[in-house]
Amino acid sequence: MKYKLEKPVHGLIGTANYQCTIEWRNGVFISDEPESTGGKDEGPDPFTLLLSSLASCTLITLRMYIDRKNLDIPRIAVNANMYQEIKDGITTTIIDRDIQFLSRVEKDVKTKLVEIAKMCPISKILEQNAQVRTFVFRDTFETEKVIDYKNDDITVEWRPELCQHSTRCWSQMLQVFDPREKKWIKVDGASPERIRQQIEKCPSGALAFHYNKDADSSNEKSAS
Repeated sequence: MKYKLEKPVHGLIGTANYQCTIEWRNGVFISDEPESTGGKDEGPDPFTLLLSSLASCTLITLRMYIDRKNLDIPRIAVNANMYQEIKDGITTTIIDRDIQFLSRVEKDVKTKLVEIAKMCPISKILEQNAQVRTFVFRDTFETEKVIDYKNDDITVEWRPELCQHSTRCWSQMLQVFDPREKKWIKVDGASPERIRQQIEKCPSGALAFHYNKDADSSNEKSAS
């Protein structure tokens, strides 16, 4: 398993209705609800963000194709909107995508470009099977069983009762985390820093990492 983004999108909400701070790899922006639903309309709402993804992906895909084919099409525009229909208790979401070529384009070229637009990655995600997996980080006090894997330098703690089987550990670092083995964590399989970075991606709290020297120092302070 390899994630599309090296750094995940990170969202945070406080008590202000309903402003979310969204962090992406190169900045921060606000997502909000319109005033009609209790927000302050100070940023795009979730539906707008969804449609923006489709619009921008469509435009980027078209521009890549147009440039590769050396076509003289300087400007393109996309409008995107959506509605929902309920029939026999089943809700169907319909997304309309209107493409506008802001200069003369031959009919056969337009037909080809529409086909290309339908192949943009966000279109494929929306129209094909997609699954949302939800994990929640649980505190270590929620479990009693802790299994330590250690060498002279580091300790990896595993709390099996907290594991939610996201598979991020072994699918991304099999040389350290190998569920086929009874002693499934090999702390010598990668550098301590690489192991620490991988464990930070665990969404459940089932894995924890520390340097042994840090734990020793903490114990010495507690004893004194």
